[in-house]
Amino acid sequence: MTHTVFIDGEAGTTGLQIRDRLSGRTDLQVLSIDPEKRKDPEARAELLNAADAVVLCLPDGASKEAVRLISSSKVKVVDASTAYRVASGWTYGFPEMDADQRAAIQASTRVSNPGCYPTGFIALVRPLVSAGLIPEDYPLTVNAISGYSGGGKGLIEEFEAPTASGTLDALRPYGLTLVHKHLAEMQAYSGLAHAPVLRRLWDVLLRV
Repeated sequence: MTHTVFIDGEAGTTGLQIRDRLSGRTDLQVLSIDPEKRKDPEARAELLNAADAVVLCLPDGASKEAVRLISSSKVKVVDASTAYRVASGWTYGFPEMDADQRAAIQASTRVSNPGCYPTGFIALVRPLVSAGLIPEDYPLTVNAISGYSGGGKGLIEEFEAPTASGTLDALRPYGLTLVHKHLAEMQAYSGLAHAPVLRRLWDVLLRV
């Protein structure tokens, strides 16, 4: 039996990558929406409810709107945004996080895809907190560097089509307010009593 998958937001960076990964699968059929109807709620709702599985590759607000359009209880949803990563009724999609997590994901119809930094942070910190090697109230700091593709379409376009001078900054600070969308899940699933301090840089290779 061939199962169907609808990628809502397939034209974006994440959606394109997921579609590419699924393209070689013979057991899955990827459903696509008419490009002119990508923002049409009725057209989206039809596909969101017709597919066996839905992958949401959308900003937080648009993901919440998509979930509201789903009336079928049989559709399995994987959300790539941060909208539901700590939400009640959603399963955190990190199977290695806990011995029972893989089974919980398989049984769930609502799965939130973990963030990039939280995946590494939780994988390292959760076992140490659980073992009592790190106190729950320990003040942790994360100094992190992303590749330029983490900056989304704007930074990708800038890197692949550099300015007339032919150079780009090697490192760029990001999120200097210390308020970041990943912090909630980093705290929730690591076992810490409070969120860590997260400092980020974009790593943009110098081109001359």
